[in-house]
Amino acid sequence: MKRDNLSLRLRTVAAYVHREAVMADIGSDHAYLPCYLILEHQVVYAIAGEVNEGPYQSALREVQAANLQNKISVRKGDGLDILSQNEADVITICGMGGQLISSILEKGKTKLEGVKRLVLQPNVGSDAVRKWLIKENWVLVHEEIIKEDGKIYEVLVADSDKMEQPYSEKEELELLLGPFLMKEKNKAFVEKWKGELHQWEKILQQMELSESPDLTERKASLQKRIDSVKEELNL
Repeated sequence: MKRDNLSLRLRTVAAYVHREAVMADIGSDHAYLPCYLILEHQVVYAIAGEVNEGPYQSALREVQAANLQNKISVRKGDGLDILSQNEADVITICGMGGQLISSILEKGKTKLEGVKRLVLQPNVGSDAVRKWLIKENWVLVHEEIIKEDGKIYEVLVADSDKMEQPYSEKEELELLLGPFLMKEKNKAFVEKWKGELHQWEKILQQMELSESPDLTERKASLQKRIDSVKEELNL
């Protein structure tokens, strides 16, 4: 692969992978990220994992085309099942929903012993990832939100050896929006949450048309979320 061709999304992920690490990329999308990190001499060894045959073969071809078979191991298997204990320092999981990322980590958490850092890029449902990290005593240390080709992506970075969680008395809102992203409030962040507010308000309008008493609690919860996000965005 050409190093210059790596997407902004994956370059953002790559920036948080420790130098001299052994990294494992789960759901590796042609092994683009492992190839880039090896070619940049950022990591000493990489593992690319795919669960399905087609993507597995694509990753194999990419690694072979770059002549990196001695530096990248392409493996077929479910989630963290491809790893041995204490094999990787850094694990990346990119381009999936937050619930799926959380379930992969939960199912394979015995393989996380010895892992120093998780770099996670959920397409949606980042709050599910943040909640899982807290539950398992991983500490969120960085977040980024970027826009590329009309899509907005979040990158979450968590370390295993930190003690202090970054949450405040606003924890419920911080889990939704991201404690670091809330502080920065960059252009992509504001655009994302304005879009979410628009969708929530449309849903609330539909709920208001219904007389069902079953919706009362859901309406109140959604209205509270809308009000909280609007206040945070100064809208």
